[in-house]
Amino acid sequence: MIKSLINEYGLLWVINRSLYSAKLKMMRTIPSTEKLFERNVSIKRIDIFDIDAKRIEKFLSNLSDEKKEEVITIADRAIEGKIRAFSSIELDYGNSINWHYNPITKTEVDKNRKWYKILDFDPDRGDIKAIWEASRFTHFFYFARAYLITKDDKYYTAFSEQLRNWIEDNQYSYGPNYKCGQEATLRMINALIVYSVFRSCGIENVEDEANLKKLVEGSYKKVLSNFFYAHKCIKNNHTLSEITGLIIGAWCSKDNIKLDKAYRLLDKEIKNQFLADGGYIQYSFNYHRFALQIMEFVLKISNKTKRSLSDTSKELIKKSALLMYQMQEDNGDVPNYGSNDGALIFPVTSCGYRDFRPVLNTIYFLLDDKRLYEVGEYDEELLWFVEEQFDKSEYANIKKESSGYKESGFYSLRHKDGFLMTVLQNFKTRPAQMDQLHIDLWHKGKNILCDSGTYSYATDIGKEMALTAAHNTVKVDDKEQMKKRGPFLIYDWSKAKDVEFTKERFKGTMISKNGYSHTRSIKKIEGGYLIEDIVNGDGNQCKLSFHTPCEVKMIDRGFELLDDGIVIARIINIGNFDVKRAFRSLYYLKNEEINLVSIYKKMEKQKCHIRFEIQLF
Repeated sequence: MIKSLINEYGLLWVINRSLYSAKLKMMRTIPSTEKLFERNVSIKRIDIFDIDAKRIEKFLSNLSDEKKEEVITIADRAIEGKIRAFSSIELDYGNSINWHYNPITKTEVDKNRKWYKILDFDPDRGDIKAIWEASRFTHFFYFARAYLITKDDKYYTAFSEQLRNWIEDNQYSYGPNYKCGQEATLRMINALIVYSVFRSCGIENVEDEANLKKLVEGSYKKVLSNFFYAHKCIKNNHTLSEITGLIIGAWCSKDNIKLDKAYRLLDKEIKNQFLADGGYIQYSFNYHRFALQIMEFVLKISNKTKRSLSDTSKELIKKSALLMYQMQEDNGDVPNYGSNDGALIFPVTSCGYRDFRPVLNTIYFLLDDKRLYEVGEYDEELLWFVEEQFDKSEYANIKKESSGYKESGFYSLRHKDGFLMTVLQNFKTRPAQMDQLHIDLWHKGKNILCDSGTYSYATDIGKEMALTAAHNTVKVDDKEQMKKRGPFLIYDWSKAKDVEFTKERFKGTMISKNGYSHTRSIKKIEGGYLIEDIVNGDGNQCKLSFHTPCEVKMIDRGFELLDDGIVIARIINIGNFDVKRAFRSLYYLKNEEINLVSIYKKMEKQKCHIRFEIQLF
């Protein structure tokens, strides 16, 4: 395994990861050594984010009564400590909020314990993300939006009191909420944005300002003291977030030298993480969106910092939004591809969590002064991050079409009422799931062949959802596409070979280091697709999986997929198969039963050949 880690992650990564482990061990053994990594900071200002709350108030006034009531209800529940978590479930943290409590496992982490003595994965405590969720302050946005709808001061009071309570109950650098620099940065961003809304409404409080300065001070110190880990060991959305934390902290400290350095770092990191064709390095559409939301915040505050991202960075971000646009269903949803932790850091529209139009629209407008979509509810996000008027802005009118992104490994074939997406990557950084040559099929607004999702990084169900059998691809015996250790470490990365793509056809080969190769050919035909799988290598049996939320009906030579009793697709020319129940997770810590159709075929002379047709209705 060590050889694979060096070859794939790089010797420098292995050294840096070892150094970080040594740092943690040293601090646990000799706590006083923590001071070696600390930096003194002095926060002088906090007004980094400007917003015109009147424009948002006007927009919200035109929402339906049902949409308004939804915002108000979520805000009212949050006042009671019942927080909308992971964009889908309600978790009760108590009233007043216990910021160190996991409402799922009913366990509490000692707030007087140093952050580096708290385990990342503890089976008794459960997923630490459930503790972090309340302290992200995402629910503060609901306080602001409910206030703008009702003008009821109780929402400002809830913001102010919960902010004060958090400061009193979270001493730097103790407890679970100081474990992660990204969490500290998000907490900073969200509190500062929402404070700017109340300030725009004429509500200013000396105590709020003092508490925000304390919040920024502790968060900035956390990022500074542990940035080595995000920068040298993680190299993903955490790095982007924490550099943004450096920008906020430096500006709030009036430290122009550190501010300039942070912008240079961010430009460099954007070049590292956003691929030339628009892909994002983390192999996940949800983390892709997360990165874009961080970028819209950075683009927004340029007017205050008087510094801007480079033109190269802006072009990469713009391409990144357009790639996801091309992999999107008309209702705003995208395939549930890659790791999905439920993050929607700026819930500032009445669109659902799985609607990606708000951020794509906002990013594109920030960079090209045009909207990607016609006028809709997703425009509220524009009001939070775009200063100029845009009611009469030009519409880009970009057509969705069959698209191939070879560097990123995404390929979509469009048909009249939907599209098929497959993925085949040459990994440049750590993969997240065993999903090479997975197919996602969308038809008439339905995701009829789907990805299983994530559920949780810390549970057995979540670990299984990352494996080969949880995707619509071929598995050989008990072999995985790659090797995996723990929740995140994947090594012996598979490779892509002989990729061909046109508007009508895809073909490519995945080479697994576990002793086999898989070639998948997908061809558009009248009324559907013809797919051919050829597996070569060691093995006795191939299993081809189809995960679907549709009802499955067996027919001669195949099966039908039904939506509300109506046949929406038919898969034919297949051999032995069975149907059983499985799970998919569209939201973190939330799953639903779906159907899993498995096709079996024996390997003969180290080869397996499966050919089938998808007919769409």
